[in-house]
Amino acid sequence: MSTLDKSHQEAVETVRELIKGIDTAMFTTISEEGLVFRPMKTQEVEFDGDLWFMTKKDTSKFGEIIHDPRVNVVYADKSYVSIRGTAKIVEDLEKKKEFWSAGYNTFLKTTYNDPDVILIQVHAEAAEYWKSGNLAEMATYMFKRITHQDTEKSDLNKTIELE
Repeated sequence: MSTLDKSHQEAVETVRELIKGIDTAMFTTISEEGLVFRPMKTQEVEFDGDLWFMTKKDTSKFGEIIHDPRVNVVYADKSYVSIRGTAKIVEDLEKKKEFWSAGYNTFLKTTYNDPDVILIQVHAEAAEYWKSGNLAEMATYMFKRITHQDTEKSDLNKTIELE
């Protein structure tokens, strides 16, 4: 495995660990009026560089992604992760069946084989994260930021490239 492949794999594993167990993300698209944010449930699949979401064609996000596929996805829980990427509409019946759960019957008021049901695949390009688990570490980091000290060596806030 080359150094580039290894660093990519480490970046993917870092993001995977940071977002693991967080079901809902804030999904941001670009409309003609500007940025649009909405909560969306992430599909329960291990992060490998792509995120998956399910929706219907008759939503504003469908048209926004067709018009401009640049998106941002934010997770907040034990840490805060902002993932920048490119979205693509996927109409794969087997993949929809794989991701489908009983909750979607009620939420989307249809079944997985409805042609109006689509998947959104987000290919992650970069992620910025802030760890929040260790209060002492966070306090030290914030003190250094406020007093204009070097925080580059801190692991609390980092941007990692995923491509």
